[in-house]
Amino acid sequence: MEAAAKFLNHIGPEELESCLFEETLALVAAGGRLQGHLWVTARHAPYEQEGQQVRSCLLLQAGSKGLLDGVPYSCRLTGYVSMQLETLEQEQHERSEFGAHPTERKIHMVQHPHGMTVTVTTREGERSLGVQQQPVGSTQVEVLVVERALHAAQGIPMVWYHSLLPSGHLARRVQVGCPVVAVLQDAPALSSTGAEPQPLFPKQLLDWEEDAQLCSWFLDRKEELRASHSTYVQQHPELFALLADFLQALLLRQPPNPILFAAEFFAPFARRQPPGPSFASSVSLSPFCSTSCPNPPPQGD
Repeated sequence: MEAAAKFLNHIGPEELESCLFEETLALVAAGGRLQGHLWVTARHAPYEQEGQQVRSCLLLQAGSKGLLDGVPYSCRLTGYVSMQLETLEQEQHERSEFGAHPTERKIHMVQHPHGMTVTVTTREGERSLGVQQQPVGSTQVEVLVVERALHAAQGIPMVWYHSLLPSGHLARRVQVGCPVVAVLQDAPALSSTGAEPQPLFPKQLLDWEEDAQLCSWFLDRKEELRASHSTYVQQHPELFALLADFLQALLLRQPPNPILFAAEFFAPFARRQPPGPSFASSVSLSPFCSTSCPNPPPQGD
């Protein structure tokens, strides 16, 4: 421990700057089969705690998404580290998709003047208990009962039972250990007068950057697409030669209409068109040209 602390004390700003980068790696199984991707990023970012001033620190983010023994698995780690490499706050989010029973686990660590607070939360997926007969108002109806459980590192787990009508309305909610039960006293979905009127909800501006869940989904999807595009380019090195040939031809000819030129250049690669030279004739009418294109000059006798 003393040797590790001594090593960290010798790390200066110049060494830290060389560690600020973004990297994406592909997770490959035996045989070269792609299983997912792993990404890491480190950059400067402001950090603010309640009742404290904003301070400059390092924002470290890492994540992976793929298959673990055939089970879809994702993990995301976000941490704020001081310039002295002291952990200020860290959150780890893991999720496993076991069929219809996903499991989520969150570990949140935050530093305060008296030490470090660690919160561990585990949520198991919903489990359907089948269709049952339950009273709704004065009528016995069929409802779908769904069990939802939330497990924490300390204390007893919290379990809810939700009874859902065929229309999607919540008919009953029971929390184990709670003396209060939420029930639907009148059933508008069972009314025989026709479709119930839909409530009007005013439109609200959606600021997804301020929504932690939407922002997290966006970043996960962004990293997933970036890894997918990078993998595709690595698997098809001929793309560089193809684009280089096109740019060379474009710069040599310098056509007035680059879009039409691109259509003519890539036309021989179309599946429904018989193979042929890219530019069979400099005066022949292009099949991509509209009626507004000038007519070719007349040929001499």
